[in-house]
Amino acid sequence: MWRCYYSICLPLLLLSLLCNDLAIAKATESTQKLQLVNGVIFTGGWAKEGLYYDIVQKIFNKVIEKNDAGEHFPVYAMCLGFEILSMIISQSRDILERFNSVYYASSLQFIENANIEGTVFRRFSPELLKKISTDCLVLQNHQFGISPDNFLANPSLSSFCSILTTSADKDGKTYVSTIRSKRYPVTAFQWHPEKNAFEWGSSEIPHSEDAIQVTQHAANYLVSEARKSLNRPSSEKVLSNLIYNYKLTYSGYKGSGNDEAYIFT
Repeated sequence: MWRCYYSICLPLLLLSLLCNDLAIAKATESTQKLQLVNGVIFTGGWAKEGLYYDIVQKIFNKVIEKNDAGEHFPVYAMCLGFEILSMIISQSRDILERFNSVYYASSLQFIENANIEGTVFRRFSPELLKKISTDCLVLQNHQFGISPDNFLANPSLSSFCSILTTSADKDGKTYVSTIRSKRYPVTAFQWHPEKNAFEWGSSEIPHSEDAIQVTQHAANYLVSEARKSLNRPSSEKVLSNLIYNYKLTYSGYKGSGNDEAYIFT
């Protein structure tokens, strides 16, 4: 996922990739590693409960503390990341609903009077903003989500985040697809901004020039947010924690859309 993007950002901005497979780390160990990075990405995956959920919750709470203390510390959450953050913020394990959006390219529909200033979409040209509302430029790959009505009906969730876009699943059911915190540098995508430029295992993944721009703008926005962090750990402390310490495995033959994977043992 976003391998080339990670390879550029990790040594430069010390962003951390918190994968499902790394959930075996102790929670205290994970929160300590926040001192080595400038932001957090909660990736896609499957683990909505147990140790991974608990660690994500502890890390997210720590991130909120850092921002409350005056440190700009961004969060990007994609697919599973979106779902777990929604559960944490809403204080409900039952907030998610079933949707039919497994390997499905779609458009994004901006809500009426959506304010995109300061959001990931601020970098999109007027032409690209129009196309992303009419063309299938993003990949959806999830079985769960939140309808706009349920989102707005939850006081904790609706007071913390604003809905930027919605999308429709294969059956025409509408779900929230992009949200942004009203107070914190937290952005969550139910869709996959990382897929378009780097993965080829599924024919559903959009690879048009416009789709590639979507991925690039999403990456550039995260980089710009991470640059606002003033955290500057020494290189000696960082080197042993870089993703370069782990070996990539090619998994494209599986046809799942994940062309490369890190396997932790």
